Amino acid sequence: MKQSLFESRHQPEWQRFSQLLEQLERRRAKAEDCLSFPQDYRRLCQHLALAQERGYSSYLIDPLQQLALRGHQQLYRQRTPLSAKVLGFVLAGFPRLVREQWRFVLAAGLLFFGSLLGFGLLVYLFPDLVYSLISPEQVGAMQSMYDPDSSRLGRDAARASSEDWVMFGYYIMNNIGIAFQTFASGLLFGLGSVFFLFFNGLMIGAIAGHLTQIGSGQTFWSFVIGHGAFELTAIALAGAAGLQLGWALIAPGRLPRGEALLQASRKSVQLVCGVMLFLLIAAFIEAYWSSLTWPAPWIKYLVGAALWALVALYLIFAGRTAHAPE
Repeated sequence: MKQSLFESRHQPEWQRFSQLLEQLERRRAKAEDCLSFPQDYRRLCQHLALAQERGYSSYLIDPLQQLALRGHQQLYRQRTPLSAKVLGFVLAGFPRLVREQWRFVLAAGLLFFGSLLGFGLLVYLFPDLVYSLISPEQVGAMQSMYDPDSSRLGRDAARASSEDWVMFGYYIMNNIGIAFQTFASGLLFGLGSVFFLFFNGLMIGAIAGHLTQIGSGQTFWSFVIGHGAFELTAIALAGAAGLQLGWALIAPGRLPRGEALLQASRKSVQLVCGVMLFLLIAAFIEAYWSSLTWPAPWIKYLVGAALWALVALYLIFAGRTAHAPE
């Protein structure tokens, strides 16, 4: 059914429902007028679902969504506090969204982690490859930072708590910059997100492979394994959100590209909100745990493995229960 016919057929119902909503919101509705409200609300939700399924424009879907939201609030007469909404998103909404967008998440994960592991292995087997991507000066700086015989990393780890707070802020800004770059560049028909996912994977893989090959692997891996669970996952998810934007421009379906992009951006922005949470956690771990030198490497590996398992279990299983908060 064409959108124009759908609108003309149901517009009178929507107008009546809107008028009744205004009366309910002003506490002026008569009891007899409210008897059909639950049925009218369910019918409006059916119309909204049909409009979304058929790919109608946002000029129709957005007003219906607003009516459905207002109707839900009046039907249950219970305002959900902002804190409850945030908690619901963290505990259930975000992992459900990641699973819903699994195709983009899988593509981003293959690009990022595939290039990281692949190039890291190549650099480990052929050490000179690192200089094809990273300058000798940068390589020297990385070697000095993670040299097991150097005290530089220990001095960094022994900094005062006030300096930990400064580094916490630095890590947040740096990580958010990388994630936003990876996400926003998806507007270039997804090519920007593909590039940054692949490039960042190559860079991290080159550093990891080189440091492991020269004998600094324990210093490097014990430092990054903890916060890497959240940080690397966040970069991949930011890329997935960018790929979603790019795909809306490449394959908009029956919608104009602008409308398709608008619809895709709603979910991709929600995905990025979860990415920001992951980056916040990663920055906290990096500033207050990863830089510590007193734990033995095996302790850091154990904690890092637990954090990777926690991230995986959260994204796979959180929000699957029928009564998970919205």
